[in-house]
Order: sequence, then structure tokens, then C-alpha cells
Amino acid sequence: MIKSKKIISVVGARPQFIKLAPLSEKLSLYHEEIILHTGQHYDKQMSDSFFEDLKIKKPKYNLNIGSGNHGAQTGRMMEEIENILLKEKPDMIIVFGDTNSTLAGALAAAKLHIKVLHIEAGLRSYNRSMPEEINRIATDHVSDFLFAPTQTAMDILKKEGLADKSFLTGDIMIDTVNRNISFAEQKADPKLLSDIQGEFYLVTLHRPYNVDRPEVLSKIMETLAALDHDVIFPVHPRTRKMIAQFNIPSNHKIHLIDPCGYLDFLYLQSKSKKIITDSGGIQKEAYTLKKPCITLRPETEWVETVKEGWNLLMNPETDLDAQKIIDFIPRKEQSNIFGSEVTQSMVEIINSL
Repeated sequence: MIKSKKIISVVGARPQFIKLAPLSEKLSLYHEEIILHTGQHYDKQMSDSFFEDLKIKKPKYNLNIGSGNHGAQTGRMMEEIENILLKEKPDMIIVFGDTNSTLAGALAAAKLHIKVLHIEAGLRSYNRSMPEEINRIATDHVSDFLFAPTQTAMDILKKEGLADKSFLTGDIMIDTVNRNISFAEQKADPKLLSDIQGEFYLVTLHRPYNVDRPEVLSKIMETLAALDHDVIFPVHPRTRKMIAQFNIPSNHKIHLIDPCGYLDFLYLQSKSKKIITDSGGIQKEAYTLKKPCITLRPETEWVETVKEGWNLLMNPETDLDAQKIIDFIPRKEQSNIFGSEVTQSMVEIINSL
């Protein structure tokens, strides 16, 4: 007999919506699930369109926190989340990934002695300059249940003394990709590729150490212009602001477009020759779609994709090289590093808690 629980799922950014979609659908069959959106991503193409594309039910709460300095943003989120937790009195909250929304939800619940489940636990880049690294470490250590996406993550949790509350579930983003890829082919905007002749590279950039420094961002844009095919670059609002602020020149081969909804972006990934990114989630999506990935970072949490030969790390400060990107060819075979039927595994564990 499954005991029904009141569960609040806290989300605020693109990768969290992608993880939430399959879980929310199945979780709602057994439990009262409430979605709380912090509003960390508030642009329509970074937020609303994901709920529409992925058919996620409307959040009961949207805090509309918006952007801001890390401390101020996290503090505002904690205050608002705490008020909702006191009102709703849930049995558990679920947090996803490594954003300020993740940390705020985990801390607010832990201080009220409400059970916290962290999905995508155990990731480490060992780069403390990334705010995400601080968020994920703190969240893992205040959570009651940890769902690890890979064996590497499980091993890390064990080293940190967290093995007794950790579960190897696989990565739920893979379920979202697999169940939406054919739908993306049908629903994607046909104008996305109207200006492209032949093969193309797909690019995303948003991390401060890549977009906040004019010398690094200029070097990246120069490298993209030197590639052998056109480049489609859906520009994160932060990145577009920096390109304009630093007056960084573009090139006719680089197609700067607005951020895409989930289905449009999934379609672009599936049609691309290679993917160039600094996003953690997109590294996984590229692997799942069997697309060579070039990650503009000196390190990655998803070390398995590098070991498998499908992900090339490139330090944007010291190692940018258009020819290396052109020449990068992954191995033909892949391992099942992210699992399968992940959503079902997660819900079965939650049902048993």
C-alpha cells in the first residue's frame, strides 16, 4: 500500500523544468504534488515555453524573484519558500540540480525539519569559483535523500559520508529527451534552419567566466567565425547583453537568434553537426543524441562523457582552437552511462519512503 504524500517540487531554471516534466506526470498519480516556481528564469523563452512544450502543469506558486546578486536572490527565495512551506506543511520537498533555487529550497525546508530530496546529487566539478559547485555541495549535505545520476556521483557521495542516504537512479533528463525527440521533429519551427545551407554547429554560452570578460568572449566569437560551417547561436539574455556592452563583432557565419523553447532547441541539437556549450545539461543531451560536444570549460561534472570520447573539454582562456573543434571525432560506440526508465525508478523509491 503506497502512502500518499504532499510533495512540493521547487524549480526555477531551464534544466529543472526538463527534469521536472516526466517526474511530475508520474508522481501525481500517487501523491499530491505542488509545483513552486521561484522565477529565477523569467524570460518567456527560458521559462513559460518550457511548461508549454513539456506539458507541465501550471505552478501553484510563482515567486517572480528574477535576477540579482547571489546572496540577495537566494535570501529572497528562502524567505518566500519558507512562507509557503509553513502554509502548505508538505511531507517532502524535491529540489533539482545546482541553482540558487535548489539551495534556497533545500535550506528553507531543512530548517523547518521537512524532508528534502535532491535529484542530480553527487556532482562535483571541484571548481569552487562556480556558484553551482557551492550550491550542490551544500544541498547534498542538508538533504535527506540523494538521487545520483551516475556511478561516479555515487562514489563521490560515499567519499563524503553520504552513502546511507544515496540512491543510484540514473539521469531523468534522458527520459525527457527520449520521449520528446520525435515530437520535436513534428513541432519545431521550420524557420529555424531557413538561413542555413548544409551542416551547422550549435552554440550556447551563459557562464560568467565565458561571457562577463570581453577578452574571453571576443576570443570565443573569433573561434566560432573560423569554423568550417555556419553557427547557430541561441543567445542567452545575459550573453546578448555582454556582446552589446563590450561591442564584440560577430560574423556572417554566426547566426545570433533568440533563446529557443525546449522542442525547438532539441530539434536544433538533433540536426547539428556538433554542439559547443558551457552548459552541464546540454553535455548530457548531446551525448544522448549522439552529437559530438565541445565544452568550453577546463572541467566538467559529467566526466563520463569525456571518458567515453564524446565530449572535448576546451579551456576558453588558453586552449581555444577552431581546428581542434573541426577535427574532433568521437568514438562510434557509447555506453549506457545515464541509465534508462529513470522516472519509474525514482517514483518507486519515493513511494517506498
